[in-house]
Amino acid sequence: MPHAAIFDEGSPSPCPAPFNLAQYVLAAGADDAIALEVIGETTLRWRYADLRDAVWRTAGGLLGTGLKEGDRMLLRVGNDAAFPVLFLAAIAVGIIPVPTSALLTEPEVRSIVAELKPDLVAFAGGLEPIAKLGVPTLNAAGVARLRSAAPAAPVTGDPDRLAYMIYTSGTSGKPRAVMHAHRAVWARRMMWEGWYGLRPDDRMLHAGAFNWTYTLGTGLLDPWAIGATAMVYTGPPDRSIWGKLVAAHHATIFAAAPGVYRQIVESGAKGFDGLRHGLSAGEKMPAAVLAAWQEQTGKQVYEALGMSEVSTFVSSSPNVPPKTGTSGRVQQGRRVAVMGADGPVEFGQSGVLAVHRSDPGLMLGYMGQPEETAAKFQGDWFVTGDTVSMDQDGYITYLGRDDDMMNAGGYRVSPLEVEAAMLSCDGVEQAAAAEVEVRAGVRVIAGFYVAEHDLDAKLSEKCTQALAKYKQPRMFVRMETLPTGANNKVQRKALRDWKV
Repeated sequence: MPHAAIFDEGSPSPCPAPFNLAQYVLAAGADDAIALEVIGETTLRWRYADLRDAVWRTAGGLLGTGLKEGDRMLLRVGNDAAFPVLFLAAIAVGIIPVPTSALLTEPEVRSIVAELKPDLVAFAGGLEPIAKLGVPTLNAAGVARLRSAAPAAPVTGDPDRLAYMIYTSGTSGKPRAVMHAHRAVWARRMMWEGWYGLRPDDRMLHAGAFNWTYTLGTGLLDPWAIGATAMVYTGPPDRSIWGKLVAAHHATIFAAAPGVYRQIVESGAKGFDGLRHGLSAGEKMPAAVLAAWQEQTGKQVYEALGMSEVSTFVSSSPNVPPKTGTSGRVQQGRRVAVMGADGPVEFGQSGVLAVHRSDPGLMLGYMGQPEETAAKFQGDWFVTGDTVSMDQDGYITYLGRDDDMMNAGGYRVSPLEVEAAMLSCDGVEQAAAAEVEVRAGVRVIAGFYVAEHDLDAKLSEKCTQALAKYKQPRMFVRMETLPTGANNKVQRKALRDWKV
């Protein structure tokens, strides 16, 4: 097909073998260079020598607990540097870390534990009831003691072997564990030029918490892999803090979700003069927010599109100028297509965004779900579920999801999870969840329900008990009936068009 919407311009450099993700991430920085600044009431600075020592000693400590290569460790750690240290330490010696959000409720964690069957749950700074889950646990004091162990040497091997897993919302309503190989971090080098414009002398300030995968990858692992400085704020929420931090800590790159940029421009963006540029991911930044940011700061924001299964692979950068209305260009070295029912469509036509199975950043699969993994492929193409079009320059225009998945501040959320929580509320006859626009450029999760009486307060309480905060509806709407199609299924698309 001479006009097929396929981007295929060069291959990525092959991942070295043998290889270890943690060893690679920590290799570039000079001993005395600052690897990490943890900014709170005071600023705690970690040199690369300190970070390496903490990781290798924590790795030795994990082995000292009796864990061995191939065992699974669930991370339920708060906004603390212990999170990336534990993550890298486990990977260094072949233990499989499984990061989860500290916002997950006890029922959500119980469900994950039941499926994952972890050999250890580390919950430093997390939810104390985890200690009652019937599996070995490690609290904050136990995590701190790990660093007193003798250092362990990283174990190298096949870059394709399993390194870590990340839970993501599934279309079935049940979170799925996405398995990633050690090579996944090597694939992220394509982002250095394709998105970040990253340099060894950069100081990257990320607005997310340590335990968010966006922060883990963009805010920590990638700067460390090139020898730059990563910075994370752990103080109290303050929408006006970011410009002050950029100025005081001489940040050169600022990374955040679009919602943070919206808060910044609403407060009046000040303090960003020394910034080279910003980065945005998780969802499409509203054009009005981008325009206000550029007007107030004079700085560019480079956006990216990705997902848990393959990370970020479409973006703009200092070397790839943004094109209005698009999510960016396919990164050099990626092989990406826009698929229809019979294969790639033509340039300019809509279809589903797909990544070739040869991409080194593509997941190994969903844990314990070979059939669901296979169902995500159309021949040699991993189908993302994002409806897009591609122009002849490789720029991607995002047109929406081909399913009902919702986006909450960069997290993908299945409506089925939210609806199950709503239906557990007495008096609710029917329930549906959908993203709705509450004002220009601002979308939230809304819970629609059928009941004889107003149950908003009770629904809010139920969802607070059952769902992580980012999954909870921000509003509830009682209806006489829910819109359904000919097959009597709820039409969530109709609810997405509901007007406040």
